[in-house]
Amino acid sequence: MSRKQRRLALIGTAVGVLGFALGLVLYAMRDSIVFFHAPADIQAKGVKPGTRFRLGGLVKEGSIQRGERQQIRFEVVDATSSIPVRYQGLLPDLFREGQGVVAEGVLEEAGIFNADTVLARHDEIYMPREVAEALKAQGHWQGEKGTKR
Repeated sequence: MSRKQRRLALIGTAVGVLGFALGLVLYAMRDSIVFFHAPADIQAKGVKPGTRFRLGGLVKEGSIQRGERQQIRFEVVDATSSIPVRYQGLLPDLFREGQGVVAEGVLEEAGIFNADTVLARHDEIYMPREVAEALKAQGHWQGEKGTKR
């Protein structure tokens, strides 16, 4: 075997080992990756109960119900559908009706999204990019009136 052939064999082996290692890393991370879904996507994509994901949209007007021990129920809406959300804990200060929200949690059998994290926009011009893109795709986006990104 010539020097050139040995070098090519070594490079080929190194690329194969790195590819295999990358495949193992991606396979191991598949359960920890959290995807974003709008309420309409949940029915369209057939998201199964027990799946962990992020739900994003707008908080429906008149849907916030506060209970005992920091229990909060509200609905997240997009242009075509809504999903009821249950959350226990403190909400961000700027959480309110009609504002953009991203909730992370698990969809239950009854179709209620059980959130363990709720994120709200932090000023009047910010909206999470995933939520803004979903609203634009559905034609529900109100525009970027003088916003800076």
